[in-house]
Amino acid sequence: MTMTISSTDSLNVAVIGAGTCGLLTARELLRQNHRVTVFEKSDRVGGTWVYDSQIEVDDGLGLDPNRSVVHSSLYSSLRTNLPRPLMGFSDYSLEHRSYGDSRMFPGHEEVLKFLEDFANEFGVIEVIRFKSEVVGVELRDGNKLAVEVGGGTAEEEVFDAVVVCNGHHTQPRVANDIPGIQEWSRKQVHSHNYRVPEPYRDQVVVVIGNGPSALDISRDIATVAKEVHLSSRSSDVKASRLDGYENMWQHLEINRVFGDGRVVFQEGLSIEADIILHCTGYKYHFPFLRKTGVVHVDDNRVGPLYKHVFPPQLAPRLAFVGLSYNQGVLFRMFELQAKWIALALSGKISLPSQDEMLIDVHKHYQEMEENEIPKRYTHSLNFQFEYVEWLGAHVGCEVDDQLKHISKNAREHFISHLNSSRDTFVI
Repeated sequence: MTMTISSTDSLNVAVIGAGTCGLLTARELLRQNHRVTVFEKSDRVGGTWVYDSQIEVDDGLGLDPNRSVVHSSLYSSLRTNLPRPLMGFSDYSLEHRSYGDSRMFPGHEEVLKFLEDFANEFGVIEVIRFKSEVVGVELRDGNKLAVEVGGGTAEEEVFDAVVVCNGHHTQPRVANDIPGIQEWSRKQVHSHNYRVPEPYRDQVVVVIGNGPSALDISRDIATVAKEVHLSSRSSDVKASRLDGYENMWQHLEINRVFGDGRVVFQEGLSIEADIILHCTGYKYHFPFLRKTGVVHVDDNRVGPLYKHVFPPQLAPRLAFVGLSYNQGVLFRMFELQAKWIALALSGKISLPSQDEMLIDVHKHYQEMEENEIPKRYTHSLNFQFEYVEWLGAHVGCEVDDQLKHISKNAREHFISHLNSSRDTFVI
């Protein structure tokens, strides 16, 4: 059942994670005079923007649930996919700040310093408990949520509300449906465990994927590898050697792999490879929510969730920030989701009834089915602005049309200038 909240209530709210979404959410909750505790399992803010040279050595694909998990998936050379004006918030811009890397698409270090300054500027740093990993969230009588924190002796605290901001770039999603992949005897790695190109020196590498990370990592590896072969399921690619490279080729989807190292692509070409590198994205993963029984992940659909944020059964006491993707104004979207949650918990914005929210969720699912959109793309916004515009209007903080224009132009420029988009884009 949805829960009625008085606009005079000051709630005790737990935020899970001190990355971009967690910092924004804490800031918005504090602005509404809620009591906030941010639980962060590491020893610093930044989440996915904290570079960690360590990798999961014993499990390159990250499939073992009992492995020693490294949270970060950053590689050393990573630069932002979005231009500087799109990497800030409504009242705190990266566009007019520089921390030593003033490029339009800066490196990851620049973003981390920006987030650290943000946390300090708005007092969020004071409500963060570092080295505090949430291992369980359970329902309690009286509409409360108990949060269990691990790290030696587990401790439990009871909160009025919990906001999940734990990111979704840690649990690898691999291309395990390729014929023969189970018999492949040579090395396989997921991009989660890619940091620098040196381990790929003089190797023949097959990179699966066609997103920004696949393209970045392929070019990175090509500086030292014998050969790099990109494989994509996209119908837009053509099999050919890539312009500007003597040792990198684009292929269609992999048709089959063999135990002796052979990889056969759909265009008929066969190569012998040393490594298959999966740049195939990530899974949503909320092991600490198992006992609530309210939210489930099915083929990367987190549901049921109203507008990608609220589970109707527990709204607004349980909420998520940052699940949506494929959105050019991503940081602004995070901010708007955080504002919506804070206002809903303050009783200043009313949510629809539980039944009305569920009807909206299932309408979204039905539209996806009618348009033959796979379930795994439930939270993709397909670079459209309708959702962000809806959020902005709802919370009274609309995204400037100029930012949408920059986003649209940047995406078009990326598509037409794959090899040089970051260094040639101008506003």
